[in-house]
Amino acid sequence: MTNDDNYWFPAKRYGFGWGAPTGWQGWAVLATYFILVAVVIALRPEIGHGPFLLSLMGLSGALVGVCWLKGEPPRWRWGERD
Repeated sequence: MTNDDNYWFPAKRYGFGWGAPTGWQGWAVLATYFILVAVVIALRPEIGHGPFLLSLMGLSGALVGVCWLKGEPPRWRWGERD
């Protein structure tokens, strides 16, 4: 893992993907995602199952896109070596 301040989402130490945000921008993106997911869940009875699932997939895809653009490059990691 690097300590580059330009990354909002650092890489996980083990496995593939990103860990918890390190800056306020990453936390703002994550909070926005959860708020929008809560809104979509609250609207589910009115919008139906298809639009509900499409909305969740769109929001999740947008979150992964932001992580991809503003996070450390993803690759499989086995942890720090001494």
